[in-house]
Amino acid sequence: MNTDIRHPLDDRLPALLRSGRTLRAIFNSLPSPAIVEMCAYAGFDFILIDNEHGSADLGITEHMLRAARASGIPPVVRCLRQDIARVLDMGASGVQIPMVQSAEEARELVQQVRYPGTGRRGSAFSPRAAGYGAFPGAEHTRRSNAGVALIVMIETEEAVAQAAEIAAVEGVDAVFVGPNDLSHSMGFGSDWKAPEVDAVIERALRAISGAGQCAGIIGMNGADEARYGAWGARFFATVASSVITHALRQAAQPVPAAARTGGPGY
Repeated sequence: MNTDIRHPLDDRLPALLRSGRTLRAIFNSLPSPAIVEMCAYAGFDFILIDNEHGSADLGITEHMLRAARASGIPPVVRCLRQDIARVLDMGASGVQIPMVQSAEEARELVQQVRYPGTGRRGSAFSPRAAGYGAFPGAEHTRRSNAGVALIVMIETEEAVAQAAEIAAVEGVDAVFVGPNDLSHSMGFGSDWKAPEVDAVIERALRAISGAGQCAGIIGMNGADEARYGAWGARFFATVASSVITHALRQAAQPVPAAARTGGPGY
């Protein structure tokens, strides 16, 4: 009998978030297991499968989770509350939940993510996370409670006012500031670099970090990382579709005649 079987649940994420390291993740809203693999091979610390704004159904999501496990990258699913149990049963390493407004709401999410003992997640050993019954019982419960991460998102001024309290909730593994929705909620539309929004972002990141929690935010480039890192952020996420679109725009630009090499394949 083969005893060298990789467990379907990658349980490294909570330790990564507690490590104190700078972490780089990438949102992927495209329903493609191949892109998940590409992000792994590119060297990201983890991937955020975006089921809040993406088009993947749950069947494709499960295939994306398989691709993540095969290529060695921990997968988080950003999902709506009603999908938490199902994506965890599929084997997600964590969930990222949008629009968390209060510490009370964060505590309720902890209950949904953890099995009895620390929460009230429904127990089942037949789904993929337990190897379809190959890894059942108390060990699956222990592994899941210790190895599945809960990342909550704060995206309004109301939530920022409670950032420290949200960050201090036991069972929350990271708090991510959503700058675009924050900017919209403040009346600045998509201008999340506006000074007024910037000041609220700084207040949120300093409060989260000051509570001893991993603070996350969108980081599209080195300048973003330097700016937000100075305020306490250490989990930075870029966006796969933006990276791809930028690369395609660059590739679509005419090549000056002097720069053409005429090399193989051109």
